[in-house]
Amino acid sequence: MLQIGIMVGGHSRGSNMQAIVDACTSGEIPGRVAVVIGGRRDAPAILRAERAGVRTSIISTKQYENVPSGYEAALLTQLRKYNVGLICLAGYMRMLPESVVKAYHGRIMNVHPALLPFFGGKGMYGERVHRAVIDSGMKISGCTVHFVDEEYDTGPIIVQSAVPVEEGDTPENLADRILPEEHRAYVKAITLFAEGRLSLDGPQVRVTGAA
Repeated sequence: MLQIGIMVGGHSRGSNMQAIVDACTSGEIPGRVAVVIGGRRDAPAILRAERAGVRTSIISTKQYENVPSGYEAALLTQLRKYNVGLICLAGYMRMLPESVVKAYHGRIMNVHPALLPFFGGKGMYGERVHRAVIDSGMKISGCTVHFVDEEYDTGPIIVQSAVPVEEGDTPENLADRILPEEHRAYVKAITLFAEGRLSLDGPQVRVTGAA
């Protein structure tokens, strides 16, 4: 069974994490969430994981400010401890250390609240993304689940879901309509991975088997 490690941010509400946990519990994803890793014990997503009965691990960059490579070594130790086969980023805003990306090449996913390659990159998250979409005049937005590489939001795309931008939209109500699509797209991408149906062909992700 696929062991999933979810990495969350200090301010993440944990809704994508919860969607993954629920899909594992229901059997939609043939796997289990082995651990949720965050930097703060009081982070909303960590508290939510604990309420759901999921193991949590606190690894803060501040712990390793004076220890070269300490943070990445601690991450790798925890991921290996729980035999994690797939890392899912859910509100994790940092750039993953290069050693972690290399160790888990093709086994790290992220969900972005826009249709990449548009409106991605460093500093493009949350309300900033939705405001940029609205200000651009785009009529379509959505979300993207992609594999993670060494840059922000540039990894191979796995699943995308489109959501119309409506007249009078604010970043808040556009975000509210996109969030359920994030949940569905993320669960779909993880399910495909767990079923062994995803393969990387350069920048392309190939899906094999029956739909």
